[in-house]
Amino acid sequence: MASRLRGSLLPDLSPWRSSRDFRLLWVQGLITFFSSFMALVALPLQIKDLTGSPLAVGIMGAVELVPLIVFGLYGGALADAVDRRRVLVLTEGGMAAMATILLVNALLPTPALWPLYVVAAGVSALAGLQRPALDSLMARIVPHDQQTAAAALNALRWQLGAIAGPALAGLVVAYAGHATAYTTTAVGFVVSVLLCSRLSPAPPAHDAEKPSLRGIAEGARYAWSRPVLLGTYAVDLAAMFFAFPNTIFPFLADELDAEWSLGLMYAAGSVGSLLLSLTSGWTSRVRRHGLFVVFGAAGWGLAVAAAGWFTNIWLVLLCLAFAGAGDMLSGLGRSTIWNQTIPESLRGRLAGIEVLSYSVGPQLGQVRAGAVAGWTGTRAAFWSGGLLCVASAGLLAAALPRLVTYDAATDEDALRRRAQKEGTAAEAAV
Repeated sequence: MASRLRGSLLPDLSPWRSSRDFRLLWVQGLITFFSSFMALVALPLQIKDLTGSPLAVGIMGAVELVPLIVFGLYGGALADAVDRRRVLVLTEGGMAAMATILLVNALLPTPALWPLYVVAAGVSALAGLQRPALDSLMARIVPHDQQTAAAALNALRWQLGAIAGPALAGLVVAYAGHATAYTTTAVGFVVSVLLCSRLSPAPPAHDAEKPSLRGIAEGARYAWSRPVLLGTYAVDLAAMFFAFPNTIFPFLADELDAEWSLGLMYAAGSVGSLLLSLTSGWTSRVRRHGLFVVFGAAGWGLAVAAAGWFTNIWLVLLCLAFAGAGDMLSGLGRSTIWNQTIPESLRGRLAGIEVLSYSVGPQLGQVRAGAVAGWTGTRAAFWSGGLLCVASAGLLAAALPRLVTYDAATDEDALRRRAQKEGTAAEAAV
């Protein structure tokens, strides 16, 4: 009995055992996350040190948004047209070059401000190019029935980086300086390039078209014609737009007279996600992944709303941890549906759309949270946004019932994708 319980809770390691490329990407991703967090912490701190202006730090988000959108869409088309391994190697190499620019600038007697913005935009563009290739590669290297387990393990990797990365980066910047942080970032990306170069080739289909606006539009039409996919995008966008309160955490900490808790607020969601990942074994046996998407988003919104109601800081942190677990559950459902249903020939372009669905929402959500907080107060911004998130998840579930009834064993697109993958595997075996 105890062994069965442990097996249903502990993460499913099947993808790790069955795929060498998955193991390489998991380790590479962990190194990349730690390296990235060094720069993510050091870069805004350096802008703050150079300018003393909150606005100057905030501008960095605006500088990053447009390149992410443009190159995310183009990166999706590119991932369907070229070897995805090559995209990973070149973009990771580009990240190393960007970190080197930051290092050289930090070593100057008087570091300049403008290179920091240029690098922020460049990194955002490289991330937009890379993410579709990386996401679409996962559907190729992991067996069809292990996609949920792979999503959980990838999330676990991200959470380890999200929790430990900022803490380590803060210590490095505080005690060793910006230059050391950027050196660590550059070295990490060089190691990542070496790991990516060991991946198996991932060439495009023999009849793949060159990247073009027409190809991007074809991917968008496919997504629009699939209510299940449309539901995953819409629910995530609504959840992040209405209930992404990170930008007003400092104001909530002040209102609760708990300025010391600000770092814990930022980490609480990742802790909740991590706990769900560590007990995610049961998710591999679920077929109704659309329910994950809806219930996870509703749970996220309800927890954010509760965080705005409570006045005890520890209850607020607990709510934020529950919100992270809900977001994690919704993310598992989205990732599984994407990898189980999207045809290989369109996987890169749809991955480009996915990049927009989970990046634009938080950016707009921060604007909404700040505006509402200025108008009605910080706590009202939390609970009103959370309740609107719950309502929008319910309305979208009612408007798109095929998302709620999605079943991996009966959905036509999922069955077609499984047959396509099994046929490819059979050809490779012959």
